[in-house]
Amino acid sequence: MLHSLQAEFEAAKSFAASDDQMLEFYRQMLLIRRFEEKAGQLYGLGLIGGFCHLYIGQEAVAIGLQSALDNDKDSVITGYRDHGHMLAYGIDPKVIMAELTGREAGISKGKGGSMHMFSTEHKFYGGHGIVGAQVALGGGLALAHQYNEDGGLCLAYFGDGAANQGQVYETFNMAALWNLPIVFVVEDNQYAMGTASARSSAETRFHRRGTAFRIPGMDVDGMNVLEVRAAAEVAFKHVRDGKGPVLMELNTYRYRGHSMSDPAKYRTRDEVQEQREKYDPIERLKKSLVEAGHDEADLKAIDKDIRKIVTEAADFSESSPEPEPSELYTDILVEKY
Repeated sequence: MLHSLQAEFEAAKSFAASDDQMLEFYRQMLLIRRFEEKAGQLYGLGLIGGFCHLYIGQEAVAIGLQSALDNDKDSVITGYRDHGHMLAYGIDPKVIMAELTGREAGISKGKGGSMHMFSTEHKFYGGHGIVGAQVALGGGLALAHQYNEDGGLCLAYFGDGAANQGQVYETFNMAALWNLPIVFVVEDNQYAMGTASARSSAETRFHRRGTAFRIPGMDVDGMNVLEVRAAAEVAFKHVRDGKGPVLMELNTYRYRGHSMSDPAKYRTRDEVQEQREKYDPIERLKKSLVEAGHDEADLKAIDKDIRKIVTEAADFSESSPEPEPSELYTDILVEKY
């Protein structure tokens, strides 16, 4: 039982994407990449306050998984490296960038910033700064789906560092006990802040960690968007069929530091360069598109369009007003009538 999902996934291994789907995956991953690059520039200019955690290198995870969701029913919750997940939903880059820069037009009225943005309209519940806390909240979202019988599932992201938090295992236990519709996703980008997984985790194959709770695990190449999508199809079907939670390990890599304040001196430049040259998710998909007959000039044109969208988002955020002082007193309490 615990190994059947991995076997089913291994049999499929790659999602049979149509030409249009591959182009859309390429466009969406490029949007995340260029958006995050611009966010890094704005942070350097002092236009983004607080911490800022970029998703560069991990684009295939969010796009591969969230493209398989039912956006009318399913919910998503994640940690503080959340910009890419919001963009994967198709949310307007302008309101995300405005949120990063603390503007009134931001998706959380400029009060969430980089780490705590959310959109209940899109069933995206954050954006959480407390390491691992979103996993327990994801269990609550899954319980709500079950209680309301709405057919939805919760996709709960966390990192390899958060995987060592106790509340993660408490949630595993309750999710398995109550047969909750939740997919736990470990984005293993190899480093918990500045510490390599092997130095902080006795078990570095994170998909195995649900075994004690009878939660099946899946080991997925998080740098291959088609493989991620194929894995999502298998995992989501398992949950929707009422068979309980799934634990997915997405092996990926972040090119930048843990946050913008991290010089990342704990790894070599050669290590990062090797990841970029051999495993970059965007370049791998681009190669597949070229092999399928697409002209590189057309793909460059897509990149040019994406850069324009991101530039417009940055200009919009810089020209948008900051929240009024009275906003300090809104969204504090929920009033019942």
